[in-house]
Amino acid sequence: MFFCCKNKNESSTSYTTFKNCFYMNQNEFVLLVTPFKDKVFRLAKRLLVSIEEAEDATQEVLVKLWNKNGNLERYGSVEAVAMTMTKNYCLDQLKSKRTGNIKIVHTNYVDREPGLEKKIEDLDSLNWVEKIMDRLPVQQKLIIQMRDIEQYEFEEIAKILDMNESAIRVALSRARKTIRDYMTETDKYGIS
Repeated sequence: MFFCCKNKNESSTSYTTFKNCFYMNQNEFVLLVTPFKDKVFRLAKRLLVSIEEAEDATQEVLVKLWNKNGNLERYGSVEAVAMTMTKNYCLDQLKSKRTGNIKIVHTNYVDREPGLEKKIEDLDSLNWVEKIMDRLPVQQKLIIQMRDIEQYEFEEIAKILDMNESAIRVALSRARKTIRDYMTETDKYGIS
């Protein structure tokens, strides 16, 4: 991976590997974080619910990354570091508010203009999934968010959550089973 950056002892900008890079200017930093800053925001919004709080969390994480500008070369994946920082920041915010309710909303839903009846049916199912996800433990919510919505690989989730990949697979399976069981029960009986 190559980045354009200035070495401390050089007056000119050069293309170099990240290992040899001591600091970046603002434009280079923006180029580095642009590919994943929306993912940071979406994760923060899933955990904090409020758009304003998610924007604040995103900005806080980006500022912390900027402050680590000279040390970013130590990390294999700056995106994974950013997602870990986002998770930790949001969980700290929730703890400080003593809020036990974390709401995850599926915003990646794409409507392909089906009929009104299908739209209503899909919206109802989405609302049920959202309600079911509210009942899941925080860790399962995070894993569902990262794997099923953000499409992270198990290895990346393991790094971000500091967990074993097999434990992530088990938690994901349990979360999906819980959602499936509730949906089947609701569909069968029409009640929650």
